[in-house]
Amino acid sequence: MSRAAVEQLLYLMDHAFKEDGEHSLLRNLASVRDECWLASAPGGSRSVRQIVGHVGACKYMYDDFAFGDARMKWEDPASELGVTMEELQSSLRLANEPPKVAVFEWLREGQRRLRENLASLSDDDLAAPTRRPEGGTKEMRWIISVMIEHDVYHAGEINHLRALMEGDDRWAWQP
Repeated sequence: MSRAAVEQLLYLMDHAFKEDGEHSLLRNLASVRDECWLASAPGGSRSVRQIVGHVGACKYMYDDFAFGDARMKWEDPASELGVTMEELQSSLRLANEPPKVAVFEWLREGQRRLRENLASLSDDDLAAPTRRPEGGTKEMRWIISVMIEHDVYHAGEINHLRALMEGDDRWAWQP
């Protein structure tokens, strides 16, 4: 049973998510100041917390549909934080605002579940049709690829929002 492709996907998944990945989700989140967590950039409408809520919900949902019983609803993932998805993706400060550290742990748990399930596969499993939360099926490798791309995409979005809110949206070599 070959695992070269699975091992490569695990490497890419880790690199897109962990703090040590240059453009990773957690590395970009680590640079977000507390005052920017709930704020949105001028002319924007989404906060970093809202984006993290979206990314985390997708991790839980895709994991449930690809590896679980596909019973999870989009409203379910945030319940572990004691809020609804609607609240987590709200632009308002919540009466029961989950601490940022709790949201990060929730995000890490979603990643851990997805990664653990990917690690259990063989290369042959990657071509198998797999359910997706939006309906229909795709190959397992497509599901994993989308989850990797999703982290990198939103890491860049978070970095740009942070830069706009902190007033340092420039290249490092620019004065």
